This record gives sequence, structure tokens and C-alpha cells, in this order.
Amino acid sequence: MKHGGTYILVFIFLIFTCALSAQVNIKAGVSRDKILIGETVSLTIDAYVPIGAEVSWFPSDSIEHFEVIKRSPADTVANIDGKKITLVLTITSFDSGRWTIPPFEVTVGGKPYYSDSLSIDVTFISFDPREDYHDIKDIIVVEDPALKYIPWIIFAVSLVSLALLVFLCRRMTKVPVRFVKNNITSISAYEEAMNALEELKKKGVPDGNEKIYYTEMNDILRKYVSGKFGISTFERTNEELILQLTAMNLPQKPFSSLIQSLRMSDFVKFAKYRPSEEDNIHNLDVVRSSIDLLNNYSGSAV
Repeated sequence: MKHGGTYILVFIFLIFTCALSAQVNIKAGVSRDKILIGETVSLTIDAYVPIGAEVSWFPSDSIEHFEVIKRSPADTVANIDGKKITLVLTITSFDSGRWTIPPFEVTVGGKPYYSDSLSIDVTFISFDPREDYHDIKDIIVVEDPALKYIPWIIFAVSLVSLALLVFLCRRMTKVPVRFVKNNITSISAYEEAMNALEELKKKGVPDGNEKIYYTEMNDILRKYVSGKFGISTFERTNEELILQLTAMNLPQKPFSSLIQSLRMSDFVKFAKYRPSEEDNIHNLDVVRSSIDLLNNYSGSAV
């Protein structure tokens, strides 16, 4: 009889454990399964667990091929059947390709449970080399209608000033003018770029405004490439500039670093991303070494 009671207790415990496990369900989903490089996507993990169960979440600091931009606090909704815990992560990626997000592990009552894996396509902006290049435009400010009279006022003032200047010139005695030839020392595009980068390094990030810092660093590179290869770089986006430089068959490792630096620049300027001080110094060094590499390039740009 004692053994029979023991078997009954074990049987009841097994039934209770199975019922508890049946209530646990981990689901994961994304708001979009295809994004452009640098775009964000919401990743949602829902954990359905019994009331009173101890839950331990996975560390969400890093996901391979993706960067976690924001992690929202876990939201819990409870009812008589159990509770639902929802965690939302905002992620992005700067690596093109089709990437698989592995299953997430959630520990419930000391036992691990896993979600399904997810796939996201990270792609470039569609590019047609036959079309004209157009850079990203700033916000257009609508002018005040009253300002349309300003050009006329400027024209009238200029006309009066010109008439007064002619009158005074006629009354003045002509004085021979001697022109002094100035010896202006011209510098190469490479020297100009190196000097500009050195000045930017000394100034650093002005008042924590990374956008000004990365815009100036980006413009130094564009101006050098334009002067060195005769390419109209200021009418192109960074992605179009990358495609242009790809045709030069530069060494893979330094060119990959330059690509990451240019994409970081776009992310700072248009997505308000705030890199660390180490990132700022590293990206400036990447631009400097890339200009050194391009200065020794013997091929021709397409």
C-alpha cells in the first residue's frame, strides 16, 4: 500500500510537470523581413508562461550581423491561464545579405525553451549606372512670400550705388595702378586632404555634434577623389561613391574598412546614431589611410 501511494504521487507530479511545460511557448517575429542597409526593424519576442514561474531572459546585447539600437522594458500581461511577457528590440544591420537570427533562449522554471529562427534580407539601394546621380537632399525651407521683393530692393540699391561709383570715378584723377605679382604656392589634392584631416582631428567633435564632424570628414574624402580622379563626387550618395571605387579593385581589407566608415557616416548624419570617441578617431584614421592608398593608385577611375 505504501508503494502504491508513492506511485500515485509520482504520477501526479509527472502530470503537473507536463501541464506546466505545455503552457510554455516562445514566439519571435519581425516587423519586416527585408530592409535596406542602415534601416531599423522591430524584433518582438513573446513568452507565454505559467503564473508564478521564474523567467530568465537571454542577453540581448549583440546579434550576429545586427546591432541592437534599443531594448524596451519587458511588458507583462497576466490572466487565469498564465502570463504573456513581451520584449521588443530595435535592430539594424550594415552587412548586406540574407541573415538568419538564431532561436532565442528563455529559461522558465530552470528549463530552457527556444523560439523559432528568423531570416532578414539586408540589401543595397537599387542603383542604375545609366541614371544621373543625385545626392540626399536636405529639407526644403518654404520662403516667406514677402521675401520676393528683396531681389528688387537689392537691384535698386545696386543700381544707385553703380551710378554713384561712375560719378565719383569721373571726378577722380586717374592714378596709375601697379600690379604686384604674388607668388602663390599651390598644393596638391593629397596635401590639402591631409592638412584638412589634421585640422579636423585637432578640432574633434564640436559640442558633441557628430553630424558636423562626419560631414566634414566625408567632404574631405569626396573633394580629394574629385581632384585626384576628376569624378563628380558631391552629386553622389556614399553608396554610389562606394560602387565607383569598387571598380578600382582596391585591396579588400582597407576598402572594407572604408565602406564601413562611409556607411557609419550616413548613419550618423541621417539616423542620428551617436558613435563613441574611439569610433570617431578610428573612422578618421580609415579615411586618412584610404586617401594614402588612393594617392598611390595607378589605374584610372571609371
